[in-house]
Amino acid sequence: MILIIEDDPTINSLLCGILNKSGYETESATDGLTGLHKALDNDYNLILMDLMLPMKSGEEILRELREKKKTPVIVLSAKSDVHNRIELLRLGADDYICKPFDIDEVTLRIEAVLRRVEDKKKSDQLTYKDMRIDRDSKRVYLGDNELVCTAMEYSILELMLSNPNKIFSKRNLFESVTGEDYMSEENTMNVHMSNLRKKIAKLTDEPYIDTVYGMGYRLSN
Repeated sequence: MILIIEDDPTINSLLCGILNKSGYETESATDGLTGLHKALDNDYNLILMDLMLPMKSGEEILRELREKKKTPVIVLSAKSDVHNRIELLRLGADDYICKPFDIDEVTLRIEAVLRRVEDKKKSDQLTYKDMRIDRDSKRVYLGDNELVCTAMEYSILELMLSNPNKIFSKRNLFESVTGEDYMSEENTMNVHMSNLRKKIAKLTDEPYIDTVYGMGYRLSN
């Protein structure tokens, strides 16, 4: 879903029509205040926004939006000077298109921004079997269910999924996730692994962590 914030009804309607024909769902707002409320209350894939808006400017919308959300934003504006574009990018705009614009360029820019966002999402995720780690939100999912982890458990899983073929000794795991020196009598890692296995077992019968006797732990094959 793409939100179009544009006070000119002709341009707003044109953008909605073209994007709908290109396969996108759209919603629109014709003033900045309504646009900001919609942007904050809904999860849009992208926002296409003019700068010169009644009730609240595009700059104000961008500034307030970035305090709470990362929704990608493409700015449409007649302000074409380099300084203005740089300032908007610093505020968090993902792209900038000068008016008057070519509708094909707008469509291509939207596709490019959405592709970058999708690529970033993929790079921010780790997967193994049915387990998925979202590094951005620091959450772990097993199938359709969230695996609720402590900070230590999350760090262990993130490290292991980042190195799926590696065998980790207790010392290696402990020092990597805590940054502290490992004591030979330390039983902390055994406890964390036991708790992780119990949590995983409640959601699936599939094993995820193997003990390699005399060596440490690794992800199950």
